[in-house]
Amino acid sequence: MTVRSILDAKGHQIVSVEPGAKLAAAIKLLGERKIGAVLVMDQDRVEGILSERDIVRVLGQRGAAVLDEPVSAVMTKKVVSCRETDTVSGIMEMMTTGKFRHLPVLEGGKVVGLISIGDIVKRRVQEYEHEQEALRDYIKTA
Repeated sequence: MTVRSILDAKGHQIVSVEPGAKLAAAIKLLGERKIGAVLVMDQDRVEGILSERDIVRVLGQRGAAVLDEPVSAVMTKKVVSCRETDTVSGIMEMMTTGKFRHLPVLEGGKVVGLISIGDIVKRRVQEYEHEQEALRDYIKTA
């Protein structure tokens, strides 16, 4: 199973904010969309990623005043990405080792999607359910 199969099922939509956007506006966007991270992009270039974890960490360190700061002051600047041809098991290992839950998908330097550990788990569960159903059907006809 590849990253492409997950994106084909969930879609290629990307939610992003500009580096100069206020943290409060990014938090509102996360809440409205019911998502755990947004890409921070300037034009078509990924500058960083902002996750719920980043927000909680900075609020704990600096308090509510940080809500008026730009996203660029809070975001994770070192963004790990993957390609559509990468295997799901490979990116699961990357996410586990790196302790992050969201991964932008890049092809030819352009963002083509964003996958989360939730997307991966959902896909794996569907895969196991199909296997179980196939085994049950096989046993019934044997």
